[in-house]
Amino acid sequence: MTVDKSYLQNYKIVLSYDGTDYHGWQRQPKKRTIQGSIEGALSKIAQKKIAVVGAGRTDAGVHAQGQVANFKAAFKMTEAELLNGLNALLPEDIRVTDLEKVPMDFDARRNARGKIYQYRIWHSRKINPFVFRYVLHWPYPFDLKPMRDAARRFQRIGDFSGFSSNRLLHPVRNVVRSELHKKGDEIVFTIEASGFLRYMVRTIVGTILEVGRGRISPEAVEEIFKDKKRTLASPTAPAKGLCLVKILY
Repeated sequence: MTVDKSYLQNYKIVLSYDGTDYHGWQRQPKKRTIQGSIEGALSKIAQKKIAVVGAGRTDAGVHAQGQVANFKAAFKMTEAELLNGLNALLPEDIRVTDLEKVPMDFDARRNARGKIYQYRIWHSRKINPFVFRYVLHWPYPFDLKPMRDAARRFQRIGDFSGFSSNRLLHPVRNVVRSELHKKGDEIVFTIEASGFLRYMVRTIVGTILEVGRGRISPEAVEEIFKDKKRTLASPTAPAKGLCLVKILY
């Protein structure tokens, strides 16, 4: 497909993907990644390299329903033709669900004002074979009431150093929603914030599970916030249950 610089446009895409077989979002040499797969498909269409900017970097094994990215290119194609062309070249576990032209100054990462993640837990002795790739199977007993109490304690503006494996200069995050809901055998933890530290959501889930098992109390969450240190009280839950649901602009 030929390109012309006079047609240079900024494109915004919305993506859904099953992250099970990928080494996360960010391109890595000789590893299968979401960003690398999209850039590879675009490069085939454009017959040149095209860089893609993602709103967030999901880790290995993490899924997405509403990841957002943008790229600049000069295609003599309609949005519908480009969307169909991308999906024809992408693996079936990555889908572009929406594509549109946006102003040239739009940046999927810098313009994002918030993200919504969900973590799914399947609480039953038997696991549904149609969901096992997307949930944490938890056949052990736990108490849901203190877990809900613990979940609410993460809704705050605070230093989340104790719930992350990295040490950033700016570990303060504004969490505007943190709640736990149960429907049948499935328990869903939903969290919304302006931004997240690495492994933050999975560490919060691991902590909530420790509360449910009775190993720590909901009040222990406050102590972890106070100490600002990663401890054994806050293990990291597996990646497979985590999904990036939506990017907010």
